[in-house]
Amino acid sequence: MNSQTRKSIIQGAAGAIEIAVDLPADASRGVAVIAHPHPLFAGTMDNKVVQTLARAFVQCGWTAVRFNFRGVGGSAGTHDEGRGELEDMLTVVEHAAPAGDGQVLALAGFSFGAFVTTHAFERLNAVRAIEKLVLVGTSVSRAPAAPVPEAAHLKTLVVHGEQDDTVLLSAVLDWARPQALPVTVVPGGSHFFHGQLPLLKNLVVRHLSSPAA
Repeated sequence: MNSQTRKSIIQGAAGAIEIAVDLPADASRGVAVIAHPHPLFAGTMDNKVVQTLARAFVQCGWTAVRFNFRGVGGSAGTHDEGRGELEDMLTVVEHAAPAGDGQVLALAGFSFGAFVTTHAFERLNAVRAIEKLVLVGTSVSRAPAAPVPEAAHLKTLVVHGEQDDTVLLSAVLDWARPQALPVTVVPGGSHFFHGQLPLLKNLVVRHLSSPAA
């Protein structure tokens, strides 16, 4: 993301997992783990939306941790339709913010990465506190995203482009409606928020700056 980005390799169930860490200017308020879009459609941790999310977290004082799912970049293994990718994300979370060490945790994802993030949140929310959840362009069509419990709605930001032709807004609303989960719609927004990344960043910064629920 910048010259200060620190890249390294950790070990996961499928072998190496490549991670990138960006630190805030001052003391970190917590760790945000951010998941990237679909590996079979050129998704990587260097995707512009993922980098925008990382910049928003860093601006708000968080340590931003991006990573490549298995089979992408320097990460070993092959695509596993979300199952292994969930393992990858949970491994990165445990590495970056180990359970029991008291670090504040946030989860975020874009597209397929948001789909994986819903399942990571579902898995982790029962056993540890998660301060913020950010879901952008959430993939809900290929496989069902996990629901977000009502108690977590105030800490959750769901953003979707009005003209997203990769994941239709109507599909996301069908997922959100039974949960009464609010969705922030960017007028005219595409799946990759072309020309609207500054707006996306500002929406995320505003959410991160709001009091923790």
